[in-house]
Amino acid sequence: MKYPCLMVVSDTHGNTASLEAALRWGVRRKVDALAFLGDGSGDMLPACTASGFAAPFKMIRGNTDMDTGIPYADMLEFAGHVFFLSHGHLSGVSQDLSILASVALSAGADAALYGHTHIPGWEEINGVLVLNPGSAGRPRSAIGASFATIECPLGEWFNIRFWEIRGGALKEKTIREITKLTRGRS
Repeated sequence: MKYPCLMVVSDTHGNTASLEAALRWGVRRKVDALAFLGDGSGDMLPACTASGFAAPFKMIRGNTDMDTGIPYADMLEFAGHVFFLSHGHLSGVSQDLSILASVALSAGADAALYGHTHIPGWEEINGVLVLNPGSAGRPRSAIGASFATIECPLGEWFNIRFWEIRGGALKEKTIREITKLTRGRS
């Protein structure tokens, strides 16, 4: 990666093979940190061990996670940016992203990362990046299992990429492909 890179993963739902493939890719690409956005928090430690992934990571709890020691929302400071992490189910992301963007902005974040819908995509709302990496375990879009990376060039907007996980292989998907394959889904 050219700039500090944050890997964003969500909704593995027990699919550790898919998560391990993504984490092995992260090891090879030398990602700097990872944000896990819930629904599969118990998958992270075994997958990190199996893949050799050792970069720092922060996890939040999703609506199917039972570990009450993991918060439903948290902040992550990374590469000069502040990221608000949320699974999204408590912010109504299935209907509208404006509440999530408002909460992130009020918390002083310049990005809100969420999961829950299992559909990858991003948009800018009132200057806040709002991004869903899709689901690494139970996708609900034509691109299949996915995750995202966010590169953070100093003083510039984010470089966002989405990655499809298919049979242990990873392939970059363009924003145009993501938009075309997810349009009209929620």
